[in-house]
Amino acid sequence: MLTSKDSGYYHPLWGPVIIFEAIYNILFLLFTVYVIVAFYRKKAMLPRLMIIFYSLSLTVGIVDSLLLSQIPMARELADGGSIRDIARSAIACAIWIPYFIKSERVQNTFVR
Repeated sequence: MLTSKDSGYYHPLWGPVIIFEAIYNILFLLFTVYVIVAFYRKKAMLPRLMIIFYSLSLTVGIVDSLLLSQIPMARELADGGSIRDIARSAIACAIWIPYFIKSERVQNTFVR
């Protein structure tokens, strides 16, 4: 309905946004499973994976919000939830990325 040119809800950016979100969500799910496996195996690469995890989550949240803001109908329906999600993601990055970089506990735990 959103991608059909005959629909009243049509906008040319709906197609790319939906495809971008679908591909991102599938790849991010697979990456999350990989991070969980690395966590339980106490792999030395886990701190880098967690930094990528948090950074990617923030970056894609911003990109997705910017893409959706280009669609008038999505802009009208926005309730500020995406801004809250970006803020939460930024706070998580501000807390966890330095922790995974500086923590001695992390360095001593993930050594394999």
